[in-house]
Amino acid sequence: MRAILCGVLAAAAVALAPQASADPFDPPEPTSQPIPPPPYVDHTRWTQWDGESSLRVYPTWAGRRASGLGATQPGDEAWSEVLKLAPDADTPGMRAQFMCHWYFAEAAAPGKTSWNLEPWRPVVDDNQMLKARCNPGGTEEPF
Repeated sequence: MRAILCGVLAAAAVALAPQASADPFDPPEPTSQPIPPPPYVDHTRWTQWDGESSLRVYPTWAGRRASGLGATQPGDEAWSEVLKLAPDADTPGMRAQFMCHWYFAEAAAPGKTSWNLEPWRPVVDDNQMLKARCNPGGTEEPF
């Protein structure tokens, strides 16, 4: 009897043991993708919107992939690319608008053609910038 009981317990232990195969209800932790190399900005273009200046920043595929919350180092590189293409963008508040777009634009509006920065927008703290969806002091351009 004892041998039968031991056999049943051993079979139950094997049946209840964790399986080596992948469990579709408990997928493994995602692995982080490597950050693609620059360039992160394809081009920029100054334009007018509602009578005000606006700098359209056109990210590359690599820029879209490298951007996101916490991606500060590639964001700094991307901002330096913006300044090389549009040196007059180096005005108060423009970098903050750019970094807000860098951190959140692809999550909020994936594939948006351009990230639009306006020198006329007020300089605000990070909380206000986020509440304004990166566009403090006025409405967002509809494109």
